[in-house]
Amino acid sequence: MSCDIDGQDGKIPVPEDVQDAIRTLIRWSGDNPDREGLVDTPARVARAWKEYCQGYDEDPSHHLSRVFEEVGGYDEIVLLKDIPFQSHCEHHMAPIIGKAAIAYLPNDHVVGISKLARVLHGYARRLQIQERLTAEVAECIWKHLEPRGVAVVIEASHACMTARGVRTPGVNMVTSRVMGLFRSDSKSREEVLKLMGY
Repeated sequence: MSCDIDGQDGKIPVPEDVQDAIRTLIRWSGDNPDREGLVDTPARVARAWKEYCQGYDEDPSHHLSRVFEEVGGYDEIVLLKDIPFQSHCEHHMAPIIGKAAIAYLPNDHVVGISKLARVLHGYARRLQIQERLTAEVAECIWKHLEPRGVAVVIEASHACMTARGVRTPGVNMVTSRVMGLFRSDSKSREEVLKLMGY
């Protein structure tokens, strides 16, 4: 079924089988999907998940297609840090909430800084594991910007660990991916990680 905008309320239509699946989950959790407060919940949840996972509908690399070559001879580290993001783990579909630092060492061109955040969000808005998210962002920048080095560090809290299972709130996971000069040259790696705050 199409998910194009439809109707006067501007909301996407939700297929009945999707709503039935959510009603089943509500029932299995111990509640009544027909009670007043839950009657519209299946459609709301379905639309929310369509939004959480909108990264499947885009190619994050297209954000890196426009570059700027007039950089005034600048050839040092470009760093965007403390980029907030939200994702969902593919194992429990629970929230992953965190921040990322993305750096690259340009060759002869740069990209608009907002594009680095857009690449992150394009991959984060999918079912993920943090390790893969970190690698995907770094690989995308490495392949499409062709810089001399790339470094990505992601720090996040996982609700699948903090709100269930071992239930240890306040714990963050840190993952990193370094490529090019940041991997081969220890001084460059140390410099970029220090700038990132690690």
